[in-house]
Amino acid sequence: MQTPFTQSHQQLIAERAREMRFALTASESALWQAIRGTRLGVAFRRQVPVGRFIADFVAPSVMLVVEVNGGYHATRVAADARKDRFLRRAEYRVLRLPAALVMRNLGDAVGQVKQALESSEGLG
Repeated sequence: MQTPFTQSHQQLIAERAREMRFALTASESALWQAIRGTRLGVAFRRQVPVGRFIADFVAPSVMLVVEVNGGYHATRVAADARKDRFLRRAEYRVLRLPAALVMRNLGDAVGQVKQALESSEGLG
Protein backbone atom coordinates (compact mmCIF):
# COMPACT_ATOMS: atom_id res chain seq x y z
CA MET A 1 0.00 0.00 0.00
CA GLN A 2 1.33 3.41 -0.94
CA THR A 3 1.55 6.18 1.61
CA PRO A 4 -0.29 9.47 0.92
CA PHE A 5 3.08 11.14 0.35
CA THR A 6 3.95 8.60 -2.34
CA GLN A 7 0.54 8.97 -4.00
CA SER A 8 0.88 12.75 -3.85
CA HIS A 9 4.39 12.57 -5.27
CA GLN A 10 3.22 10.27 -8.09
CA GLN A 11 0.39 12.69 -8.88
CA LEU A 12 2.89 15.56 -9.11
CA ILE A 13 5.09 13.53 -11.46
CA ALA A 14 2.08 12.62 -13.63
CA GLU A 15 1.00 16.27 -13.80
CA ARG A 16 4.54 17.39 -14.67
CA ALA A 17 4.77 14.74 -17.40
CA ARG A 18 1.49 15.96 -18.88
CA GLU A 19 2.78 19.54 -18.90
CA MET A 20 6.00 18.40 -20.55
CA ARG A 21 4.08 16.61 -23.32
CA PHE A 22 2.79 20.02 -24.40
CA ALA A 23 6.14 21.79 -24.06
CA LEU A 24 8.62 19.65 -25.98
CA THR A 25 11.96 21.16 -26.86
CA ALA A 26 12.73 21.62 -30.55
CA SER A 27 14.93 18.51 -30.55
CA GLU A 28 12.35 16.41 -28.69
CA SER A 29 9.65 17.58 -31.12
CA ALA A 30 11.77 16.69 -34.15
CA LEU A 31 12.53 13.21 -32.84
CA TRP A 32 8.92 12.67 -31.78
CA GLN A 33 7.70 13.41 -35.31
CA ALA A 34 10.06 10.73 -36.60
CA ILE A 35 9.31 7.96 -34.08
CA ARG A 36 5.76 8.61 -32.86
CA GLY A 37 3.08 5.99 -33.05
CA THR A 38 4.40 2.82 -34.64
CA ARG A 39 6.54 4.42 -37.35
CA LEU A 40 9.49 2.27 -36.30
CA GLY A 41 7.46 -0.90 -35.77
CA VAL A 42 6.80 -0.43 -32.05
CA ALA A 43 4.65 2.09 -30.23
CA PHE A 44 6.42 4.99 -28.55
CA ARG A 45 4.97 7.26 -25.89
CA ARG A 46 6.38 10.66 -24.91
CA GLN A 47 7.10 12.17 -21.50
CA VAL A 48 6.21 9.04 -19.54
CA PRO A 49 6.43 8.73 -15.75
CA VAL A 50 8.62 5.77 -14.78
CA GLY A 51 8.89 5.57 -11.04
CA ARG A 52 10.03 8.94 -9.75
CA PHE A 53 11.40 9.99 -13.15
CA ILE A 54 9.96 11.20 -16.46
CA ALA A 55 11.36 9.54 -19.57
CA ASP A 56 11.38 11.53 -22.81
CA PHE A 57 10.25 8.61 -25.00
CA VAL A 58 9.37 5.04 -24.07
CA ALA A 59 8.69 1.97 -26.18
CA PRO A 60 7.07 -0.15 -23.45
CA SER A 61 6.81 -3.34 -25.51
CA VAL A 62 10.60 -3.56 -25.80
CA MET A 63 11.49 -1.74 -22.57
CA LEU A 64 13.44 1.01 -24.35
CA VAL A 65 13.80 4.57 -23.08
CA VAL A 66 15.12 7.26 -25.42
CA GLU A 67 16.39 10.46 -23.80
CA VAL A 68 17.32 13.63 -25.71
CA ASN A 69 20.11 15.49 -23.95
CA GLY A 70 20.32 19.23 -24.50
CA GLY A 71 22.55 21.79 -22.82
CA TYR A 72 20.60 21.45 -19.56
CA HIS A 73 21.96 17.93 -19.15
CA ALA A 74 25.57 19.14 -19.01
CA THR A 75 24.88 20.32 -15.45
CA ARG A 76 22.93 17.18 -14.55
CA VAL A 77 25.44 14.41 -15.18
CA ALA A 78 25.03 12.85 -11.72
CA ALA A 79 21.22 13.15 -11.82
CA ASP A 80 21.12 11.57 -15.28
CA ALA A 81 23.32 8.72 -14.03
CA ARG A 82 20.90 8.11 -11.12
CA LYS A 83 17.98 8.11 -13.55
CA ASP A 84 19.76 5.64 -15.84
CA ARG A 85 20.56 3.33 -12.91
CA PHE A 86 16.92 3.41 -11.80
CA LEU A 87 15.66 2.69 -15.32
CA ARG A 88 18.12 -0.17 -15.80
CA ARG A 89 17.09 -1.69 -12.47
CA ALA A 90 13.51 -1.49 -13.77
CA GLU A 91 14.77 -3.50 -16.79
CA TYR A 92 14.68 -0.66 -19.31
CA ARG A 93 17.47 -0.08 -21.78
CA VAL A 94 18.42 3.59 -22.11
CA LEU A 95 19.54 5.37 -25.26
CA ARG A 96 20.72 8.94 -24.80
CA LEU A 97 20.93 11.12 -27.90
CA PRO A 98 22.54 14.57 -27.98
CA ALA A 99 20.01 17.25 -28.91
CA ALA A 100 22.57 18.68 -31.33
CA LEU A 101 22.64 15.37 -33.23
CA VAL A 102 18.85 15.29 -33.45
CA MET A 103 18.77 18.82 -34.83
CA ARG A 104 21.79 18.47 -37.13
CA ASN A 105 21.19 14.95 -38.44
CA LEU A 106 17.78 13.54 -37.59
CA GLY A 107 18.40 10.54 -39.84
CA ASP A 108 21.40 9.45 -37.78
CA ALA A 109 19.47 9.94 -34.54
CA VAL A 110 16.56 7.83 -35.84
CA GLY A 111 19.10 5.28 -37.06
CA GLN A 112 20.43 4.93 -33.51
CA VAL A 113 16.88 4.38 -32.24
CA LYS A 114 16.32 1.73 -34.94
CA GLN A 115 19.58 0.05 -33.97
CA ALA A 116 18.50 -0.05 -30.32
CA LEU A 117 15.17 -1.55 -31.38
CA GLU A 118 16.88 -4.18 -33.53
CA SER A 119 19.10 -5.18 -30.62
CA SER A 120 15.95 -5.81 -28.57
CA GLU A 121 14.38 -8.22 -31.07
CA GLY A 122 16.25 -11.15 -29.60
CA LEU A 123 15.16 -10.24 -26.09
CA GLY A 124 11.98 -11.25 -24.56
